[in-house]
Amino acid sequence: MSRKDSKGMFANLLVGLGQEASTPPLATSPSPHLLKVAAGVRQLQERGELADKLLRNADHIIELDVDVVLPSQIRDRFDGAYEADRLQDLVQSMREHGQTTPGLVRPIDGEGGKFQIVFGRRRLAAAKLLGIKFRAIVRDLSDEQAIVIQGEENANRDDLSFIEKCVFALSQEEAGFKREVICASLATGKSHVSEMLQVARSFPKAVLAGIGAAPETGRRRWVQLAERWSANADAAGIAERVLAEPDVQPLSSDSRFAAVLSAVSPANKASPHAADLVQDVVSKGLTLAVVNYAKSGTKLTFTKAVPDDFVQYLLSRIEGLHEEYLGKSHKAESQSKREAR
Repeated sequence: MSRKDSKGMFANLLVGLGQEASTPPLATSPSPHLLKVAAGVRQLQERGELADKLLRNADHIIELDVDVVLPSQIRDRFDGAYEADRLQDLVQSMREHGQTTPGLVRPIDGEGGKFQIVFGRRRLAAAKLLGIKFRAIVRDLSDEQAIVIQGEENANRDDLSFIEKCVFALSQEEAGFKREVICASLATGKSHVSEMLQVARSFPKAVLAGIGAAPETGRRRWVQLAERWSANADAAGIAERVLAEPDVQPLSSDSRFAAVLSAVSPANKASPHAADLVQDVVSKGLTLAVVNYAKSGTKLTFTKAVPDDFVQYLLSRIEGLHEEYLGKSHKAESQSKREAR
């Protein structure tokens, strides 16, 4: 993680540490919106300067045995996120250069010498694999402060999948955090958080664990699955049977999602020209594309799982496929006319 990124994560932590950064006064603007933006920029500048001071001051950074650093009270990732095969690049970097960016921990009340990780989970996991100490800044933080900073780390890394964000939000709600704190931890508004909570509540935890993080599956498709799930009384049983199949278990998380979506979806009885009808193109459990039927026209969107070579191969054959389709349509039309006579 770059030094620039680490500044952003210290933003909420550094407010109120008692150090003031001097900045030139801002010009008065007649626009309340511009005044608000200017104030935000000034605040970010002040926090950035304080973060720089904190990072430069080695007295604030200590080395801890990895065994005394305990997990966060709220999980934000699915199982497997911190396994060795997911941390290869980071482990190699820390092996060669050491831990260049410190993590953040807070003391645990009543457990002398024990700390709770606030951010830096991947670095902590890498330190455990390497058998080295974990470099961290220690700060007394409230539960609310810790969960918001934990969310900031994920926002800066931008690799938390949509369903992981949904489960993260639900875990916070179940732990008693207020909606404002959940919004701050995910850097989003109340309406978006409400939708995330609704999606997370739609599925049994065992099914979500069976599907996994599904990093390439976004909000629209999870909402689609939630809608079809609620319309299918036997959705939970169907999903559990699908996820238990020997051919499905070795598939990628996104492919397992596609298999469950296909299994719980009702047979398509609607006209293919019905407005806003969505259809997945699935091959061997892997979603290749999504077809959107709308009044404005039909769109075929390939997923990230499809290589560019395949798209070029399809384009090279599309003219022939269209001619083949026209030939079959003409033949069927002629046959229909003969039968009508």
